[in-house]
Amino acid sequence: MPEAVRRADAPLAHVPLRRVCIVMMSAVGDAVHVLPLVTALKRLDPAPHVTWVLQPGPATLVRGHPAVDDIVLFDRSAGARGFLDVRRELQAREPFDVCLGLQVYFKAGLITSFVPAAVKVGFDRARARDANWLFTDAKIPPHPMQHVQDQYFEFLDAMGVPHEPVAWDIGPWPEERAWQREFFSTFDRPAAAIVVATSKPQKDWLPERWARVCDALVEAHGLQPVLVGGRSARELAAEAVIMREARHAPVSALGSGLRRLVSILDGSALVLSPDTGPLHVTVALDRPVVSLIGYSNPKRVGPYRKYHDLIIDAYGEPGEDYPISMENRLDRMPRITVEQVLEKVDLWRARYAGP
Repeated sequence: MPEAVRRADAPLAHVPLRRVCIVMMSAVGDAVHVLPLVTALKRLDPAPHVTWVLQPGPATLVRGHPAVDDIVLFDRSAGARGFLDVRRELQAREPFDVCLGLQVYFKAGLITSFVPAAVKVGFDRARARDANWLFTDAKIPPHPMQHVQDQYFEFLDAMGVPHEPVAWDIGPWPEERAWQREFFSTFDRPAAAIVVATSKPQKDWLPERWARVCDALVEAHGLQPVLVGGRSARELAAEAVIMREARHAPVSALGSGLRRLVSILDGSALVLSPDTGPLHVTVALDRPVVSLIGYSNPKRVGPYRKYHDLIIDAYGEPGEDYPISMENRLDRMPRITVEQVLEKVDLWRARYAGP
């Protein structure tokens, strides 16, 4: 891994980076956006020791990453005990040079307060919420809203740490390749992974339309649809509709777990996904993804730097030059038609599928 040199004129360039603690406990997509920070930190010489506080779900994605030395779990479902457990775990660690508080909410601020760090870096007061800014003693400079990934890079910029080239190094790990080969060996055609649902129903697409897309993937493109995701009630309900209405039954890999999901997305010729964690995993793997986005602002949460030509943007009105914002818009996902999705699949075929 090439060595990186910190920029001496950065506002926090004086802060040592021997031991770094990251507080980002949110969902899978956020964890994916943090990975380029830890890979950039590890390019420094000497490379810092990196501890990451996060929830059990995304921890299964991150565990084993070569740039993450230590994981402290925060179990939100445990209530007050979860906070006490995290405090005990953090207090047992050697003191940190710096804690990066990448979230803006009170819960994350409280956990930041538990970290034994000489410097605690957070968002400026204008962007921090729920008095989160009270828990940090150094602030990154104010900045206009931008893509979530670039927003996290502001922390590296403030400390003078180069973040280019952007690298996720998300896998699959060498020990995961055998399972990946076995999974895809059962198919006689390339796979197209379909992410059937998200964490919020407002971001989901209609499962009966996914069924029609499945049939077109088989009949027009010679692809094997593979349903991916977890086994929540909504995901299982979507799976049932797709299986019932598709003429060509897709393969279901729901509930495979996040690490096997990485292997499936990595081995797929194409991924189709609404705005959810697997979309960002796919981008991190540099695999083509057709993105269906309507509830969230695509300029803020869409695929980072890649495959913008494959985005179906139902967020904006036709011709609208909307700004980057955190505003969510309801009832936009049903606007996306099967025909629009298949047009993007045709575009994928022309630009990315090869001969």
